[in-house]
Amino acid sequence: MSRTLDPAPPAVPATPARPSPRVYRRRRIAVFGTLGVLLATLIGGGAYATTTLTAPVPEHAPVVVDPAPIAATAQAIAQPGFGTWAVGAVGFDGLLAAGGQDTPMPMASIAKVVTALVILEAHPIPAGEGGPGIAYTDADIDLYWDMVAQNGSVAPVAAGTTLSLRQSLEAMMLPSGNNYSISLAQWAFGSVDAYLERARAWVAEHGLANTVIADTSGLSLENTSTAADLVTLGQLALQDPTLAEIVATKQVEIPGLGTLENSNKLLGAHGVDGIKTGTTDDAANLLFSADVPVGSGSVTLVGVLLGGANHPQVREGIADMIETIAPGFHEVVAVEDGSTLATYETAWGDTATARATESATVVVWSDTPVDVAVSAEPVTLAADGSPAGTAVVTAGSQRVEVPLELDGTLDDPGTWWRLTNPGGLD
Repeated sequence: MSRTLDPAPPAVPATPARPSPRVYRRRRIAVFGTLGVLLATLIGGGAYATTTLTAPVPEHAPVVVDPAPIAATAQAIAQPGFGTWAVGAVGFDGLLAAGGQDTPMPMASIAKVVTALVILEAHPIPAGEGGPGIAYTDADIDLYWDMVAQNGSVAPVAAGTTLSLRQSLEAMMLPSGNNYSISLAQWAFGSVDAYLERARAWVAEHGLANTVIADTSGLSLENTSTAADLVTLGQLALQDPTLAEIVATKQVEIPGLGTLENSNKLLGAHGVDGIKTGTTDDAANLLFSADVPVGSGSVTLVGVLLGGANHPQVREGIADMIETIAPGFHEVVAVEDGSTLATYETAWGDTATARATESATVVVWSDTPVDVAVSAEPVTLAADGSPAGTAVVTAGSQRVEVPLELDGTLDDPGTWWRLTNPGGLD
């Protein structure tokens, strides 16, 4: 007979072993031990806690971004190849280029620029006005014929007429009327000698140490100057609004005199807007100014070329100089608005940057380097937008300061970080 075996009883799940009291005890020690240390620090170690929680936040030194200097290649210039010459620019120190600039040369009628400036210093003309009236007499007619006899340049004059000071200066400057230079000097100072005394003092006061004034007109070859001095003289002329307007005028109608033409035939070409021709028996000269476009603005050149064989040669030499000098000017964006120039980071993880609050653009000539010096200040606690220092842009004599502003917030680390990082603020 067979025997039937009963099935095996079902397995009973094992009951998890309860952790021993020792394990619980270890966990409590781990959790509450940390709290105990903190409580002990706060309660039992009050001096340490007070020091830790009240320790001042140290200064955070910036990491400065130091932009590399910017410099273009040197600009090549078409030099005249004759005479002496120099070119400068308004707002730029020194000369851009020159040749024989310290050699004294007869300046001829360029001396009338001194005459005009000295007279306008004594009798300034308000903007939009003609100035005082000047009555012309037979004595002025005599001066006219005297200048004709000496082969000097003249402008017409009529006895019994009255011209404004501005009209009289136009007659002296545009057609280069030697007779008007004498008439005006006598009217303004009482005599030619009194004028010469003041003119020589004026030249010295303005640092034109190599300029000699011998008469009112430049007819005498003893009226000498250097190209370097005459660039300074040209810049002084442009600073007087009345004279700057007169020398930029191609022609003018004056009642009783008719149409007076400017002897500067380069006016209106190559940006030229002044200043004065000068002619001797042996040479042609031109003191010139020219506005050349640069980026969104322009630069005013002031230069002179002395000792040309004739005026066409001088005009060609100056035109070539202007056309090769002008491309040597360029705008440089040295600092861009919002650019990061320094960074900050704290031990507890706060970060911020020092950013430029505006752009800084400079116009430079040729290979003049542009440098940016960043002076970012150390900070402790600082809110977003706080001042953070300056960036100073220098290019030759130009200097531009750009304020820096904090982008980000540097907060106190808080109680927990202070307690869990003993010595972290040292």
